[in-house]
Amino acid sequence: MRILDRYVLKSVVSIFVSCIFVFLFMYIIIDVLSRLEDILKLHVHFTLLIQFYLANLPVMFIQVAPFACLLSTIYTFSKLNHNNELIAMRASGLSIFYITKTAIIFGLLVSLCIFWVSDRVMPQAILLTKQIQEKMEEGKKDKNDKKSESLTNVSMYGSKNRLFFINRFYPSTKTMEGIIILEQDERQDLIRKIVANKGVYEDGLWRFYQSITYNFDPNSQIIDEPQYLEEEIMTIPETPVDFLSQRQRPEYMTINQLGNYIWKMSKSGATSVIRNLKIDLYQKFTSPFTSLIIILLGIPFSLMMQKRATGLSSIGISIIVGFLYYVLDAVCVAVGRGGLIPPFAAASLAHIIALTFSISLINRLP
Repeated sequence: MRILDRYVLKSVVSIFVSCIFVFLFMYIIIDVLSRLEDILKLHVHFTLLIQFYLANLPVMFIQVAPFACLLSTIYTFSKLNHNNELIAMRASGLSIFYITKTAIIFGLLVSLCIFWVSDRVMPQAILLTKQIQEKMEEGKKDKNDKKSESLTNVSMYGSKNRLFFINRFYPSTKTMEGIIILEQDERQDLIRKIVANKGVYEDGLWRFYQSITYNFDPNSQIIDEPQYLEEEIMTIPETPVDFLSQRQRPEYMTINQLGNYIWKMSKSGATSVIRNLKIDLYQKFTSPFTSLIIILLGIPFSLMMQKRATGLSSIGISIIVGFLYYVLDAVCVAVGRGGLIPPFAAASLAHIIALTFSISLINRLP
């Protein structure tokens, strides 16, 4: 590695590591202060508190790493500009790419690290964090509160091409309310619809109450009279554990788990749900590279700074650039979830725009 590369890398890495430690420290302090009343009230043991934040480190790292990359890049190159070192490098015939390539490679390595952590480490870390948090909150809720805990708006693609929509599910009593089951054939045509007021899981079977069954012909028209039953035993293999697993949010699944779930859901014909899940899947590939793209965004701004624009100016520009980038990404995802652009475009459009914009700015530098 050349002396110049080591010089730039040392500055970028040192600022990055410092930012990571500062941000994590601030994150933990703010979170502890926000939970302080509950911590004191529940008499949470100090070791349990340490375990909670250690388990939460992967999530915190993924959240703060892109901003740390941006701040370290802007500070490093604005300092080079301030000390006239950049002018000397350019006068010796070095290109902008050659000067900044070390920071770009560092951003790529950080992005790959985030990709691995988010797919392989974060799901287990989230599960462990939840388990520790439940231990911390033991005794906070009485038995009546625990019985009243419920999940709302649960949807799941089950066996035999069935799509379940549950208004409210009570895990403690294994009870469902507001049940709609859509059953489809191999061509994804609706053949049966079951609506029930309530369902209770007993002795390995689901018992539905006040259920109405509609049968449909190939043209999706109702045939025969709807069948109403005050009480009915349903032969469906899904258990309360299967419905309970639907609490898991897509961002807490691995790529393989989410891909398999999308494949199952694709047979249900639920286009809006599938579209949103595909956006979540594509974001798992594109979001980790935020660190690389945000470094490319920071390079032209740092090189265009005036000599006095270091220190606090670097922090200010980092905040503005990062904010605008995340706003653009949020807008693209929202438009994609609305069905106006394809899922892949929704997950990658902000990255493509930011990448194009940053390269354009770099090319315009003298």
